[in-house]
Amino acid sequence: MKTILFVCTGNTCRSAMAEALLKDALMNAGGQAKGKIEVMSAGVAASQGEKASAHAVRVLGDLGIDLSGHKASQLTDGLIDKASLILTMTESHKGIIKVMNPGARGKVYTFLEYIGGLGEDVKAKDILDPFGGSIQVYRKSAAEIKKAVDKLVEGLVN
Repeated sequence: MKTILFVCTGNTCRSAMAEALLKDALMNAGGQAKGKIEVMSAGVAASQGEKASAHAVRVLGDLGIDLSGHKASQLTDGLIDKASLILTMTESHKGIIKVMNPGARGKVYTFLEYIGGLGEDVKAKDILDPFGGSIQVYRKSAAEIKKAVDKLVEGLVN
């Protein structure tokens, strides 16, 4: 089984949304990836067990995805070792993982780097951080993550 680990800072916004969006997309997808991919998320500075932010829950709820049961996980060497692929929300998260666990170098990428970017800005490597922002900022971040997930799923199920 392939294990994909999404990483952000607190695991209450971006990586939590990415995990839920990918799980939902894989459930609804056909192809070889269905049932063969485990999806997890963690944060480099997460408070273990913290709930997803209220705006993240609301924005994914609007997409028909329930994030209310999410509990933040702190990134550990065990999670890094378990993952087949680690997708970070920023270049700095990627750097932290490489320092934390040098053996992960060959399997850690920024999410946007791994999928080859989104649209016209193919050089962008960071997903917008909505933490502390308005619901509109969360919607924008979730839309960016959803586009990236859709592009990722294309490669996984074909």
